[in-house]
Amino acid sequence: MRVLRRALGTLLVLGAVSCTAAHGDDASAGDDPPAALTPFERLLPAPVSARAAGPGYSFGPGTVIRTGPGAGGEVRRVAELLAEQLRGPSGLPLPVTGGARGDGIRLRIDAAADGVGEQGYRLVSGPSGVDLVARTPAGLFRAGQTLRQLVPGAGPGTVPGGTVTDRPRFAYRGAMVDIARHFFTVEQVKRYVDQLAQYKINTLHVHLTDDQGWRLAVDSWPRLAPYGGAGEVGGGPGGHWTKDEYRELVAYAGERYVEVVPEIDMPGHTNAALASYAELNCDGKAPPRYTGTKVGFSSLCVAKERTYEFVEEVLGELAELTPGRYLHIGGDEAHATPAADYAAFMDRAQEVVGRHGKTVVAWHQLASARPAAGAVLQYWGHDKTSAADRSAVAAAAKAGHPLILSPADRVYLDMKYEAATKPGLSWAGYVPVARSYSWDPGAYLAGVPESAVLGVEAPLWTENVATRAEWELMAFPRVLGLAELGWSPAAALDWTAYGRRLAAQAPRLDAQGIGYHRAPDVPWAR
Repeated sequence: MRVLRRALGTLLVLGAVSCTAAHGDDASAGDDPPAALTPFERLLPAPVSARAAGPGYSFGPGTVIRTGPGAGGEVRRVAELLAEQLRGPSGLPLPVTGGARGDGIRLRIDAAADGVGEQGYRLVSGPSGVDLVARTPAGLFRAGQTLRQLVPGAGPGTVPGGTVTDRPRFAYRGAMVDIARHFFTVEQVKRYVDQLAQYKINTLHVHLTDDQGWRLAVDSWPRLAPYGGAGEVGGGPGGHWTKDEYRELVAYAGERYVEVVPEIDMPGHTNAALASYAELNCDGKAPPRYTGTKVGFSSLCVAKERTYEFVEEVLGELAELTPGRYLHIGGDEAHATPAADYAAFMDRAQEVVGRHGKTVVAWHQLASARPAAGAVLQYWGHDKTSAADRSAVAAAAKAGHPLILSPADRVYLDMKYEAATKPGLSWAGYVPVARSYSWDPGAYLAGVPESAVLGVEAPLWTENVATRAEWELMAFPRVLGLAELGWSPAAALDWTAYGRRLAAQAPRLDAQGIGYHRAPDVPWAR
């Protein structure tokens, strides 16, 4: 039955695609096996439906991007960004105009568009042009990312004729980067945003603070960033972002319909704050800054009222900087905080988040305390996580708390692919590409229905990841599997079919200068 279900899923997504559709891709054409796939079959994430039909559109020097009469400024901005993205590899002029008539790439908002939801779209390609239709500008943006996979890889060519109707399975499709253990600049994180958004990931979770570094300037506690951020694992110089740099990232991500979720981890993982301000320690003595990789040894002083002034002021400034819905308050590995103190602290921290108009996100250990109404729990357990912990998370889900699934032995991007992988860790086991992809978020945790799953997220912790090259090697290609798990219908999830689609993405990754792991379980073009 499992084989039959997978076969039916593959037919659902791709069965209507003609194998004779014109190739509209790039240098992979002529290679085997990726070239055996038609352009619609190569799409990643796999769409809800894709049907090749009739002749395609000649994409070339005369192509115009049209927003139609009465289109708002946001639609125009989506069109301008799409033009910029398509110009990059093609070198074509691709002017943007408000005219509705004529051939070209036409963007249109239709509040009544069927089968696409709030984040999805419909793409129709034929001799007169390509129509991108969605209910929202976010949907139009994602239609444009699909079009990027269908246009010729470099210069003029043919966009294959056909129709894609698409929408996401889960609302939340995220990736996390830890800039606390090793510091990374806003420019590097913006690069990651672009890499993620093209595969329909819509959330960037930024781990801003930990024992090794405090990475965001805070006016009310000015020593946190320059002192608490002046270090990293291994004793490097560290660094921090100014408020303006953080705003720049948030705006950049927002233009690509990626919501930034900032995290201030507490009450544990706080040595950088404790070292910066002695008053946050119960004994009034600041510990030295920390450059190691142990966890669970630090804690804010739960008994001091000054601690809650700190929480109020830090989260208040962060909420003001962040237009998104969520503030992540950590809550994991608080081994140095007694259970009763942990629950009391998390009660008050959650109240602060609510007062500032945000929704709480915390790691799944919050389930052992008292999650506030509507709080989102992020599960990072793995196959060896205790039944008690899993049951607590399932009980929280039944009580109405949405879950973000980040199982460490599936989507922790800092886990080594294999023993020979140089960066990364292996405490959750080795995570080859096939294992990272081969699980179903809707049926992962016993007692948790799919309706309780808000989405999925792939964290990249950086204890042992210090450079852009190491970051990309560990993230790619596994983060693309996460993108498909979050977007594509359950019936489409099939490792064999996915592996071929992933292999067909190699020329795009190469063209973008993304260094990725050429996993032996993927049929890369030779």
